[in-house]
Amino acid sequence: MGLKLGNVAVHQNDLVQSILEEYITFPILVVHKNFSEIPKGSSYILLEDSTHPVFYLEENLDLEIIDKATKKLNNQCDKESKLFDSSTWILKQNNVKEPYLCSAMQNILLFSPGCISADESGDRLFVSDSNHHRIIVADRTGKILDCIGSSPGFEDGDFESAKLFRPGSTLYDDAEDCLYIVDSENHAIRRADMSRRIIETVYPEGPSNRKSNTFWTWIKSKLGLHKEVVVDSETSDTEVLTFPWHLLQASDSQVYIISRRFETLWILDSSSWELKETITGFQQVVAVCQELIVEKMSLLKQLPRDQLHQRTSASFSLEDQRHLSLVSSVATLGDYIIACDPVGCKVSRLCRESGAILDIEFSNFGILGLPYWMSFPLERVYPIVNQIHSAHIDHNQHFSLLPGRVEIKLNVGLPADTELVEPLKDSSIWRQARGAATEVLGSQGVVGSSEKVGVAQQWYDELDNLAFTTTEMESDVQHDNNAINTQDDKVHIDCVVHTSPGTSEVIIYAALYLKLKANPSPEEGNWEKQVARLAELLVPSKRGKIRSSCRQILLSLRSDLQNLIFVKPVQVRIRINSKDHPKADNSKDIILSESSIQVDVSL
Repeated sequence: MGLKLGNVAVHQNDLVQSILEEYITFPILVVHKNFSEIPKGSSYILLEDSTHPVFYLEENLDLEIIDKATKKLNNQCDKESKLFDSSTWILKQNNVKEPYLCSAMQNILLFSPGCISADESGDRLFVSDSNHHRIIVADRTGKILDCIGSSPGFEDGDFESAKLFRPGSTLYDDAEDCLYIVDSENHAIRRADMSRRIIETVYPEGPSNRKSNTFWTWIKSKLGLHKEVVVDSETSDTEVLTFPWHLLQASDSQVYIISRRFETLWILDSSSWELKETITGFQQVVAVCQELIVEKMSLLKQLPRDQLHQRTSASFSLEDQRHLSLVSSVATLGDYIIACDPVGCKVSRLCRESGAILDIEFSNFGILGLPYWMSFPLERVYPIVNQIHSAHIDHNQHFSLLPGRVEIKLNVGLPADTELVEPLKDSSIWRQARGAATEVLGSQGVVGSSEKVGVAQQWYDELDNLAFTTTEMESDVQHDNNAINTQDDKVHIDCVVHTSPGTSEVIIYAALYLKLKANPSPEEGNWEKQVARLAELLVPSKRGKIRSSCRQILLSLRSDLQNLIFVKPVQVRIRINSKDHPKADNSKDIILSESSIQVDVSL
């Protein structure tokens, strides 16, 4: 799609917001060139790259020229990527595609929280953190109780492994203790059993309901070898859901599934989840759902006008599609009205009795674990054009040590002008030792054997023990209960590994939840400085265009950024080169050594 922008600053900001709201993944060509000299009729633009466009203005241009030029470029790209396509050690990129601009705001705690529902009896809120592809379960104070969904995709399973793709509206069934989820980009309805903590697909019925519970399937999925079964569109149900968003309880036997802008309504049986009827057309859909819409809009009218960024007028009209899209962004819990602001990336709570409104301050972030866009245990490596894409590394350091027990103390300095929202939890840390090393101690103080590791080394050691005297075992290592602590504006992470002769690598990833420090003496222009500083923290310096987009998004929030919680990833690699074991005086026994290293990281 191509766009010609007039007022660049205003239109580009609107374009960025539209991409994030509508989740646009196809390429968009933004043109600043003046086309006044181009005659009326068809013209062609051929792009070899973003800096060398070729304009064809002839009215009767032979399309074979365009075809030949396109094939030439495609052949050139095929030759460059042939090496990567034929490599067996490269994991193919996941088919799930996210908008390029998503990385600009990905580290915000809530990224486009589009919908919300409540469990009155259990005092729980279900927040659809749509662009993070998860449902956050919290109480009314913001304490996070659970998290549904691990990463973008379409897979059933337990809460930690199941995949959603931009969830929308939710509906809690108190009798079943189940949460029904509109899985928008997967065009499906999912059911989350809150007691068993299992997600399954109720509509449409696909191959084995997308279940992937076998151990071998899990292995193949992690290695990028798992293949989804594609259903023939000619034999499948023609009445499929297309980007559903809203979910309303029409009666005891029916539910309404509605597209975001109310262009299509699907009526489903709530017991069998069979599609009963499809209604198209904005006026027709609103006429059927009018009573339910008015009920939701009555809640929205009680909110201050500036509480929701999408609200453009004091009154709500059934003719305004933009306002209607907010009907799933509000819910009630006791005497409170809870509202999501997808643009402002926040959830607010209005007390109907006092009229006081506050932004909910979320806590207990350890429940969320390590964000999916940071590397998983089996790191996702895939080719992009002519380079290998891998995660950004904050710190990389090499050590030469004797083999044996190595205590690693990681000291992470917080970025300037920021503070830790809550202490780092072990569930927000991932450690891996590979090569000639094995991790034996994490933050929980779980201590492993103090013997040397490595299959080959253990085999040689066993031979030595059979031929000569038995090596005495070291005494039990004391449990470390302070593996994660915070002091002096630094986060300290401890890790213990055992190394054998050879090369090894210790990888430590962590997610720190931060916010900007409060400024005791606000100055004029301080808000713009906050925007610039926050954009620097959210986007690495090497991604200048994304940082610029991030700055534009933050400028449009028109809210206090000091309470905006964000994730600051910590990604550290420590490489250890271990020499041979030192020998005892009898030249038969080996000496077990202990080493301690400190790694200082500045974010």
